[in-house]
Amino acid sequence: MTRTLAWFKSSYSSNDGPDCVEVALTPATIHIRDSKNKHGAHLAVPATAWTDFLRFAARSA
Repeated sequence: MTRTLAWFKSSYSSNDGPDCVEVALTPATIHIRDSKNKHGAHLAVPATAWTDFLRFAARSA
């Protein structure tokens, strides 16, 4: 069964700016793509890796 992903734009992305990231959540995987290239490649990472990344990014900001 193919699951349709529900993509949403990151709160850090602006509507008119060049930095537009979208994510789609599933129970075990986080999908990340460039909203300007919706049919291009996207990353899929385990939810735990995404959580670790967000913690790292928050400390680095």
